[in-house]
Amino acid sequence: MAGQTESGLPIEPVYDSSSLADFDPATALGEPGSFPYTRGVHPTMYAGRLWTMRQYAGFGSAAESNRRYRQLLAAGTTGLSVAFDLPTQMGYDSDDPIAAGEVGKVGVAIDSMDDMRTLFDAIPLDQVSTSMTINAPAALLMLMYQLVAEENGIAPSALRGTVQNDVLKEYVARGTYIFPPRASLRFATDLFSYCKAELPQWNTISVSGYHMAEAGATPVQEVAFTLAHAIEYVRAAQAAGLDVDEFAPRLTFFFVARTTVLEEVAKFRAARRIWAHVMRDEFGAQDPRSLMLRFHTQTAGVQLTAQQPELNMVRVTLQALGAVLGGTQSLHTNAYDEAIALPTEKAARLALRTQQVLAHETDLAKTVDPFAGSYVMEALTDDLERAARELMQRVEDMGGAVAGIERGFQRGEIEQAAYEVAQGVDNGSRIVVGVNAFTSDDDGSYQPLRLDPALEAEQVARLRAVRTRRDGPAFERALDGVRVAAAGTANVLPPIKVALAADATVGEICDALRSGWGRYEP
Repeated sequence: MAGQTESGLPIEPVYDSSSLADFDPATALGEPGSFPYTRGVHPTMYAGRLWTMRQYAGFGSAAESNRRYRQLLAAGTTGLSVAFDLPTQMGYDSDDPIAAGEVGKVGVAIDSMDDMRTLFDAIPLDQVSTSMTINAPAALLMLMYQLVAEENGIAPSALRGTVQNDVLKEYVARGTYIFPPRASLRFATDLFSYCKAELPQWNTISVSGYHMAEAGATPVQEVAFTLAHAIEYVRAAQAAGLDVDEFAPRLTFFFVARTTVLEEVAKFRAARRIWAHVMRDEFGAQDPRSLMLRFHTQTAGVQLTAQQPELNMVRVTLQALGAVLGGTQSLHTNAYDEAIALPTEKAARLALRTQQVLAHETDLAKTVDPFAGSYVMEALTDDLERAARELMQRVEDMGGAVAGIERGFQRGEIEQAAYEVAQGVDNGSRIVVGVNAFTSDDDGSYQPLRLDPALEAEQVARLRAVRTRRDGPAFERALDGVRVAAAGTANVLPPIKVALAADATVGEICDALRSGWGRYEP
C-alpha cells in the first residue's frame, strides 16, 4: 500500500526498474557540474570543497552579537549569518513607539552606522563571507556593511556574502514588508544594478523558500513558489535594462531541510533541474553560472519542539543530512533549544559541531550525489519536479508571482497546507515524538538564555546620542537626496549610502522612502 510524502505525492513501499520506465539518465541527470545540474552545481562538489558552515546568529545589542560571532569563528564556522530584530527588518528605529518591546528580541538591533561598526568590530570582512537575513530594507544594511569595510580600508570588490533581499515572500509568509510589491521590486533590482558595478562578488538576492516552509508550505509548494518569485525578479531586472547574464550568476536561493530525508533530497535535485531549464529555455541565459541554482539551507525550525528539547539534536542531524545529500552550498544547523529561546552559547556550538561531524567523520563528502540512479530517488525527483512545474504554471496563468500575491493565491495555498499538518498532529495521524506520542515529564533542568531587560533603553540612548552629534544640515541634504531619487527613476542606493554616511538612521531613510512609495496594507 502506497504512503504519501509531505507534498501528498505517492511513495511506494518498493521501487524497482519499472519505476523508472521513462527515465533517461542522459537528459535527467547529466554529469555533476553540467546541465541540468541535477547532480550538483560543481563537478566535484564536496570532494573538492566542503559546504560553507554558516551559523545564523544575532540578538540583543551589536556588542553582544559581535561576541557571539567571534565565538563561532573561533569554533570553526566558515561564514557569518546575521539575524536582525523585527524593528530593523521593518524599517523602524529602536525609539519608534511601534518598536517597543521588540528591540533586540529576535535578532540584533541596527539603527545607525555606529551599530554596524560595533557588530563587525575586529572581524576581517575581506576574509569571511557574510549573509544577512534582511528583505524590505536590505539595501540599507548592505550599504552599511560596505561603509564599514571601506572605513577599514577594504575595497567593496573584496566583499563576499549575500543579502536576502527577497521581499515577495514577505507578502506570502512572513509579513516584514514595508512598501507595496511593485515598489519593492524596484528597490530589489536597484540593488542588482548597484552590486554589478560596486560589489561584483556579492550575491544580490537569496530567493527564499525557507520562510514559506516555516509557514506551512509543502516541499512542492516551497519549490514552486520560490522559483515563481525568482522568475518575477528576473523579469523585473530585465525590465530595468539588465541583461540576464549580468545579474543571474549572483542569484542564490534559500531552502529548508526537513526530517523527511528522501523527499528533501529529491526536492533539491528537482529544483536545480527546473531552474536550469527555466533560465536556458525561457530567458536565454548563456553563462553556465546563470543556470546554476546555488542555495543555502537551514534546518527546519518549525519542526523543533519545546517538549523534550534534546530530541531536537536528532532532528537537526537528520535535517542536515538531507541538506548535504541534496548538495547544498552552505548550511545553518539550528540549536536544539531554539523552540524555547535564543540559543545558548553551548547549544550554538553543538549545532556547528553537528556539521563538522558530518563533514569530517562520515563519508558523505567523498562522492557526488550519492543517491543518483536510485530507483526511489529518481522517481521522487521526477514526481516532485512534475508537481512543482504544474503549480508554477498555475501562478503563471494568473499573470505571475506579483499577481498571485495580490490575489492571495500563494498565501492561501500555504495556509491550507499548514492547517492540514496541524489537523494531523491534533488527531494523532501525524506523530511528533514528545508532543502527541512518546511523551514524558520535563525535569525542568534546562536554563534558557535570557536577555537583559535594560537592553532596549540602552539601545535607544545610543541612537539618540548619534542624532545629537551629527551634522544637521548635511543630514537633511542627504535625506532630501533619498526622497528625490525615490520620486524619480534613478537608482536609490547611491543617495542612501550618502545618507548613511551622514548618520541618517535606518528608520529615517525608510520613512523618506515611505513618503514617496507608500506603505503596504494587506
